[in-house]
Amino acid sequence: MRIYNKLVRDKIPSVIKKNEGKISHTCVLDDEEYYRELKIKLKEEIDEFLTSEEIEELCDVEEVLRAILDFKNVSYEEFEKIRLNKVEQRGAFKEKIYLESVED
Repeated sequence: MRIYNKLVRDKIPSVIKKNEGKISHTCVLDDEEYYRELKIKLKEEIDEFLTSEEIEELCDVEEVLRAILDFKNVSYEEFEKIRLNKVEQRGAFKEKIYLESVED
């Protein structure tokens, strides 16, 4: 038996059953546990992208991000408006500006 103790995508238990013929033991998290595990999963997916640099890993980051937004009752459209407002106020990262110092 392998122990995982981590949040997984909804279809993972059935994928394990289909592909490996194994039975998964799962539970449904309460809201507090779920939010904690979403934050852990976000870090895990970001670390996987930083290691592999694969675009597919960014898709996993996006999926976790959407789950967090859903948990916080924020629509993706509202999130996009917030993001665009921040871009308007502070810019994006397109100009590759690297701040070295600020004089007093």
